Amino acid sequence: MRDQFNSIHDRLIARWKELRAYLPDQHVDFCSIDDAEDGTTVTYLLDTAQQAGLTAAMFPIDEIGWNGINFVAPDDLPLGAVFKLYPWEWMVRENFGAHLGKDRTMWIEPPWKMLLSNKGILPVLWELYPEHPNLLEARFDNAGEMTEWVRKPLLGREGANITLHEAGVDLETGGDYGAEGFIFQERAQPARFDGMHAVIGSWLIGHEEDSACGIGIRESESPIITNTSRFVPHLFS
Repeated sequence: MRDQFNSIHDRLIARWKELRAYLPDQHVDFCSIDDAEDGTTVTYLLDTAQQAGLTAAMFPIDEIGWNGINFVAPDDLPLGAVFKLYPWEWMVRENFGAHLGKDRTMWIEPPWKMLLSNKGILPVLWELYPEHPNLLEARFDNAGEMTEWVRKPLLGREGANITLHEAGVDLETGGDYGAEGFIFQERAQPARFDGMHAVIGSWLIGHEEDSACGIGIRESESPIITNTSRFVPHLFS
């Protein structure tokens, strides 16, 4: 028997069904940057919500307005529940970010996810749990006594603005991050197959022990995986 570890579609629909009772009027609006990649992703998620019995609409995130009391959709109606494919750390720094928390809009995913997307959590975890087998040494200010390390921007994404240092090798990637500061983390060698570096991304839906419901694999000749690294299929026999 051959199969993939992938129940993402079914689990998304099931999760929307669980949330349905908590969403105002059983409706959810979807928004993102108006580009092909994010727009296609949001279109797919909207479809899973509709399959779960919700009504849904979609529009670019820059079309959200503020009427002095509520965030509003392009039709000027107050927003009840919104799934946004857009970083919280960007939202809170924009002009209308000052209104977040003042209205009754339900944002999916919630603001506490900013803690998980900020790499500043890594030195904090290392300080709390030094030498833990599931952690790599991480520091805020410098590499300390680490001989091989990676410098990462606090709010970086998709392999941008990374510096990788090891004996005789220094690799760097470009990007628009770093003004917010960096952390230094112990170098971990990714798995290599046929000369390619490979990393696994885990899809989590829900908050239960079995939330992991799919994986994605990216590979590259470079040990720094970026948004242009190949996305490759996987198969279990």
